[in-house]
Amino acid sequence: MRKVEVVPHNPEWIAIFQAEATRIKDALGENIVAVHHIGSTAITGIHAKPIIDLLVEVQCLTQVDEQNSPMEQLGYEVMGDFGIPGRRFFRKNNQDGIRTHHIHIFNHNSAQIKRHLAFRDYMIAHPTDAKQYSELKCQLAKHTNIDGYVDGKDSFIKAIDVKAAQCKALQADQQSGS
Repeated sequence: MRKVEVVPHNPEWIAIFQAEATRIKDALGENIVAVHHIGSTAITGIHAKPIIDLLVEVQCLTQVDEQNSPMEQLGYEVMGDFGIPGRRFFRKNNQDGIRTHHIHIFNHNSAQIKRHLAFRDYMIAHPTDAKQYSELKCQLAKHTNIDGYVDGKDSFIKAIDVKAAQCKALQADQQSGS
């Protein structure tokens, strides 16, 4: 079982994301609609596993399956949907075998994109909840393996997903009422 490493926020994560996003855009080309930085490394000030999560919106998910070779050339392992229908997942390790990147690819109209971005945006806008999440992650990392870590965060993430969706709905109502 893999041990979980959670570290303080690193301001360099943004530049690492930007550099990798450029490489992904070059590899996948015109199929890309947008590349987003998600996950805890995208939330300033909180502890995170030092793995950059990229959310890639594409026009055609099945076309991604035809572009596995360029992704492998960038050092990514092709994981298929990896348990989430409608997703293509890739992961990358550094030369020491330490995980550095995850890529989650969805069709541009996927509800998963909205959920991930709403979670990230909510956490950035609500530092108290972000701090609680950071503290939970630190506690879980000390006392569990990767499976326990993921399971231990699940109910917190689901609760934030609800708050984030409510926030987005309220913002949409306010914008349409203006």
